[in-house]
Amino acid sequence: MAIEDLTECSFCLICQGRSEAEVVFESADSVAFFPLNPATLGHTLVVPRKHVRDLWALESDTAKSLMESTLRVAHGLRVALKPQGLNLINSSGSAASQTIFHLHMHLVPRWDGDRVGNIWPPKRPLAAAVREQLADEVREGVEAAVRLHLPS
Repeated sequence: MAIEDLTECSFCLICQGRSEAEVVFESADSVAFFPLNPATLGHTLVVPRKHVRDLWALESDTAKSLMESTLRVAHGLRVALKPQGLNLINSSGSAASQTIFHLHMHLVPRWDGDRVGNIWPPKRPLAAAVREQLADEVREGVEAAVRLHLPS
């Protein structure tokens, strides 16, 4: 179930202190806490206190603050748990498995042989012509976003 109503946003309620969570870090702009169904030990969500729907709705100032908090928590996880690696994951949109429509960064500590396994599909390179055409389209899209003054 996708949550869109701000009065029902579980992450907003956690940020406001109106819902319980195992909070591991707080700043003026963000809160980090454990999800209810962690992928691995130490899996942590970092969310902006301000309601932001997804990555595409994120403004530069909030992005800077969110990434600073994310980095701080990532270092804390490294010191505390000594993982062999870490995935930083953001899912934007239901096609990307976003179920709570409040921007959140997943910090997933990783160990060889953990239950997450390989997160990437088998390698299948693109044909050179397809790759070149795609690169042209993305470059044009980036330029169009700049012209439209979308957040950068």
